[in-house]
Formats: sequence, C-alpha cells, structure tokens
Amino acid sequence: MLSIKNLHAGYGKVEVLHGISLEVPKGKVVTLIGSNGAGKTTTMRAISGMIAPREGQVMLGDVDITGRDSHRIARLGLAHSPEGRRVFATMSVDDNLLLGAFPRFTGARARGDVAADVERAMEYFPRLKERRAQLAGTLSGGEQQMLAMARAMMMNPEVVLLDEPSMGLAPILVDEVFRIISRLRAEGVTMLLVEQFAAAALNVSDYGYVLENGRIAVHGPADKLKNDPAVQAAYLGGGH
Repeated sequence: MLSIKNLHAGYGKVEVLHGISLEVPKGKVVTLIGSNGAGKTTTMRAISGMIAPREGQVMLGDVDITGRDSHRIARLGLAHSPEGRRVFATMSVDDNLLLGAFPRFTGARARGDVAADVERAMEYFPRLKERRAQLAGTLSGGEQQMLAMARAMMMNPEVVLLDEPSMGLAPILVDEVFRIISRLRAEGVTMLLVEQFAAAALNVSDYGYVLENGRIAVHGPADKLKNDPAVQAAYLGGGH
C-alpha cells in the first residue's frame, strides 16, 4: 500500500535520511522506532510532502507521490497526524473534524456519510464528544492529540501516518491512545507509526523498522524485534 525506496531527505545542506526503504502493507500497522534525531519525523514529512525528497521514491498504491504537494498527496488518500498535534486552535472540535473531511466535500475522496463518521469519531474519542463545541485551542494536550488523530481518520484515508501520538501525554492518556490504535488495527486501518514508547508501539504493530542515524539498522516482525537483545538494550529498557 505504501512503499518507500532509497529515500534521501533533509534540510538545507544537511541530509538526514540516507537511502531508507520500507513497506507498509494494506491493513497492517508498521512502526518506525529510533532515538531522537534518528530521522523518524523527517521520514514522515518526506512521505506526506511536507519536505521534498532529494532522491528515492514514495509509492501510495500504484501512484508515485514522490515530491508532490501535501494537499495533492492527501487527496490521494494519505492522512498525516503530525508531531505536536497542530490542531486549528480557533475552530471548534466539530469544525476541526469536518476540515479533516474536506477532500470528501470537494470530490477528491469518496464522500460517504460524513455526519456518521463524525459520530464514529466521537465514539472512538469520548473525551471529544463532551467538548465538540469547544475551541480546539482550549483543549488539554491529550485531547488535542485525540483530535489530531480523529481529524486524520475523517478523510477515510488509505494510509494514516501517526507521528509521536503519545508525546507529552500523561500515562493514563498514553494507554488510551494505544487502545485506540489497537482498535483501528483490528479494523484493518493501514498505519505507519512513529513513537517514543518503542515497546508499546511494537505491541500494537505487525512489523517494525529501527532507524539509526538516517539508516534502517534492523527490521522484522514486531514480535521478533521485541525479543531481539540489541533492540531491547537500545530501545526497550524503559519501554511503556
């Protein structure tokens, strides 16, 4: 469903990614783990068009999306819930969700029943239901993270990129976020997950890649990575 081959990307003269390749099959959850500065968020940005790759190829299904503008990539069915939440602070929770469905209103994506999907989002994230008329900027950090995830799902995407969904959250909210990711996985939602809690990410994933200094160091089924002594020592010792 999502295929990345020999991807090089960076900022200015600094190259962060040095030819990484990874696959996200349809209906699977794949996690990308690594230390701070390894290039995880840069990978997500290069996939979704926030930065232009310098070399390599990004395929969404049969469509080459390498270097396309973000809004064009979104219309093709790739949703990105970015690091740092980035909700529309002066808009209500409901309006943030409707904005997530914008490609469905323009005909770029199949419209379906948008109102029913808003209610479905509220069922996934009951904290949002209690605050649906509230301005997004007045929500707590955890509630904003849930809104960012729900907004991404409102596009009815082919693939969802989740970048650090647990960042800055209290432990009880981290647990809730991972329960939601696990539920989405059970429903066959295709996801690429970047997450600081490596153990928790592997628990809800089918496959994993370890990124070190802009290169894939090791990859394999999530269960295998969880039991890899080198991965355990480097990333799972303080896992959630």
